[in-house]
Amino acid sequence: MIGGVISASTRLDKALAEATDLSRERIKGLIADGAVEVGGKRANSPSARVAEGAPFTVHLPAPTPLEAEPQDIPLVVAYEDEHLIVVDKPAGVVVHPAAGNRDGTLVNALLHHCAGQLSGINGVERPGIVHRIDKDTSGLLVVAKTDSAHEGLAKQFADHSISRRYVAICAGQPKPAQGTIDARLGRSDRDRKKMAVLPPDATRGKHAITHYRTTDSFGVASILECRLETGRTHQVRVHCASIGHPLLGDPQYGRDPKALRPILEKLGFHRQALHAASLGFIHPATGERVHFQADLPRDMAELIDEIAR
Repeated sequence: MIGGVISASTRLDKALAEATDLSRERIKGLIADGAVEVGGKRANSPSARVAEGAPFTVHLPAPTPLEAEPQDIPLVVAYEDEHLIVVDKPAGVVVHPAAGNRDGTLVNALLHHCAGQLSGINGVERPGIVHRIDKDTSGLLVVAKTDSAHEGLAKQFADHSISRRYVAICAGQPKPAQGTIDARLGRSDRDRKKMAVLPPDATRGKHAITHYRTTDSFGVASILECRLETGRTHQVRVHCASIGHPLLGDPQYGRDPKALRPILEKLGFHRQALHAASLGFIHPATGERVHFQADLPRDMAELIDEIAR
């Protein structure tokens, strides 16, 4: 159950989306199910106007566990021992099952590969998963096999001591050629499925820092090395778009330069040009510093070759 007061006079679904961080579509569904009360009365219409200060209650149904099943799906393994496994995820693969992606995920593949020996801290829906990368981002991901490894890795992610380097292809030439983007990120007011840069004094969202360096430039596009201090949802994509240089192929946060559209169409490149190229951390069992690298995937390498011609 979620409760609170309406912060501004507006239509009900918009007000509740802002107050609860649920999507407006989810709010509409909950209203239709009779799960929303405003001022002690059941709400019936998502478009009804509500007054500032009105108390509300949203009754959330208990989540239905979505237990993943092992599936024999090929994995590219960068490293593996009895405590953890580091995989190089291809673009197009979802990390764990969810509504709309109940199988064919990285978790399904891991359950088969590891014979079910994955950390249970995140339950049956996300066994072993300590962090995620977007479906259409390729690259390195560390997965815990034991609860103790999971706890050790999670602590490093929480204190931002994990080393992560991404390779991105962005539109244009960032000026300066290297720098730091320090901008708070949170859900977009216009589209709850997207993230956005928020004002520095915003009370919602999370602090996010990306260090970028241009490693090559072709005028119309550039190759960036991005090092993350924080690991927020869509961080590199939103931060690059916020300085006017969205990632090529990104369907949510950018519009590809007109001059490059024929190349992207020719190659069938329709995903954000982003690759988690390196990952470093303290091994939670041995205490040793470990570091892994993943070569640029073929689709990004081909895109760079075409642009550079």
